[in-house]
Amino acid sequence: MATVQVDGLGVAYDRVGEGPPLVFLHGAAQDARAWRPQLDALADAFTVVAWDEPGAGRSSDVPESFVLADYARCVAAVVESLRLGPAHIAGLSWGGTLALEFYRHHAGLVRTLVLIDTYAGWKGSLPAEEVRARVEGARRMLAAPPGEFDPTLPGLFAGEPPAAYAPLLNAMTDAVRPESMRRQLSLMAETDQQDLLPTVSVPTLLLWGERDVRSPLAVARRFQEAIPDAELVVIPGAGHVSNLERPEEFNRAVRDFCRAHS
Repeated sequence: MATVQVDGLGVAYDRVGEGPPLVFLHGAAQDARAWRPQLDALADAFTVVAWDEPGAGRSSDVPESFVLADYARCVAAVVESLRLGPAHIAGLSWGGTLALEFYRHHAGLVRTLVLIDTYAGWKGSLPAEEVRARVEGARRMLAAPPGEFDPTLPGLFAGEPPAAYAPLLNAMTDAVRPESMRRQLSLMAETDQQDLLPTVSVPTLLLWGERDVRSPLAVARRFQEAIPDAELVVIPGAGHVSNLERPEEFNRAVRDFCRAHS
C-alpha cells in the first residue's frame, strides 16, 4: 500500500507490477479490493493501481464540501506519485463518471480512458424519473438506523453475485461509510457531463455488461456516438459489475485495448 497526501487528506492505493500505468477507480460502496481480479491478472504487463478514494477503504474521510473536481485532484496526485507519465484511467460506474471529470481537469495525465458500465452522471445519462427514483431510494437507505444501514444497490449483477467473491463483497459492504455514500450519490444525481463527451480526444474503451440494468447498453451507445475515438466491447451475460462477474473476458478486453495504445 502507498499513500499520498492531498490538502491534509491521506489517499491510499495498491500498486503491483511494472509497465505502463493502469489506474482503476472503483464504484460507489466499493474500495480498492473491488479490483482484486485485475491486480492479479494484469500486473504482468502494467503497473496496476487501485485506489481507495477519499471516504473509502484506508483513505481519509471525504469532506462534506467535496465536488467532482476535488476527487479528480486526488486522482491526479495518485497518478503523479507513480512518476510514470500519463496513465490508462479505468473507472466503473461512479468511478467512470469520476474518470471523465479527471479528464476534464487533467487531460495531460490521461493516456486512454476505459469507461465501464458508467454514466455521464445520472442526470446526463438517465431519464429524469429514473434519477428521481434513485434519489428517493438513496434517501431511504441513508435514513436507516446505523444497525440497519445496507448500501447494496439493486441490479448490480445479472444473476446472483459470484460466489467466489461473496466474502469480498460482504467485507466491502461492511466498510461503507454512510457519509461517503451520501456524497457520491448526491453528486451523481446532480452531474451532467454530456458537454464533455465530444471533447474527449484520447482513445476510449467502453466496456459494458450485456445485461446491465443500472446503466443499460443504450447509455453505452450514446457514449459511442458522442466520443470521437470510442470503441464498445460488450461482455456477454454480465451485469453492472462486469469486472467481478466475468473477470476473464473483462481482463482480456482491458489488456488488448491498453496494449494497443501504450
